[in-house]
Amino acid sequence: MASGRRRLSPVWLGTIPFFVYALLFLFLPAGEVLVGAFKAAHGGWTVGNVRDLVRQPYIGAYETSIKISLATALVGALLGLGIAYAAIRDGTPRWFRGILTTFSGVAANFGGIPLAFAFIASVGNVGIVTKFLVQHLHWNIYSTNYPIFGHFTLFGTFGVGVVYMYFQIPLMILVVAPALDGLRREWREAASNLGASSWQFWRHVGAPVLAPSFLGAVILLFGNAFAAYATAYSLTAGSVNLVPIQIGYYYSGNVLDNPHLAQALAFGMFVVLAVMMAIYIPLQRRAARWAR
Repeated sequence: MASGRRRLSPVWLGTIPFFVYALLFLFLPAGEVLVGAFKAAHGGWTVGNVRDLVRQPYIGAYETSIKISLATALVGALLGLGIAYAAIRDGTPRWFRGILTTFSGVAANFGGIPLAFAFIASVGNVGIVTKFLVQHLHWNIYSTNYPIFGHFTLFGTFGVGVVYMYFQIPLMILVVAPALDGLRREWREAASNLGASSWQFWRHVGAPVLAPSFLGAVILLFGNAFAAYATAYSLTAGSVNLVPIQIGYYYSGNVLDNPHLAQALAFGMFVVLAVMMAIYIPLQRRAARWAR
């Protein structure tokens, strides 16, 4: 007599290392952060750590982190979308797309000290590109007063945003490429046969199809920049007030009076990223319908 119960496939045994890894290095540390955020410096429970997040310099760190993350996410998403569309559209050689995808996969994971050093060596005060512009074009990018943001410096908030774009744009290319592949040629041909212009096609077909994927990618890029630490710290030596840098101060021993405040700062990051994920998941579900 056949049993009505399903037997667990042995294939699931291969997922055990993943779940063990996630438990040890994701869920347990996250639980420790959530619990520690409500612990007092000398024992007991308190909400004082969380309450301190709305005071300076911590609220300023959240404001700066959100501004940089939002700006780099929006600009990176727009530039990445344009580059990806140029590489994927009809008429572009397939080898070019392969090179772009390979480079994007490498650049999207290139960060930290190597990326900071690369930018300092190229466009720092005495960088290769900076010296070339001064010697051959008589243009010093650091002494020029630009109309929008004033004097440029690689070691400030704007400079951090510029460096972040190096991995934000490639990440956008990787994320949005499948969505662009989902824009079938038959849709454009059908719209053209019905007399629709290119603008009408993008307004009524292309944009609605790409919108969930685009917005989801913006949220993904926001979280990617919001949690970045090594690149900003290596570039500015902590002079820019960001939440990951504030957390690093506590865990590096620079501040010893209340280590649980660092966990409260991380708890605040969890809240911000949880809101982003709550928006991202339904957008991805909607975008997945067009990829089938």
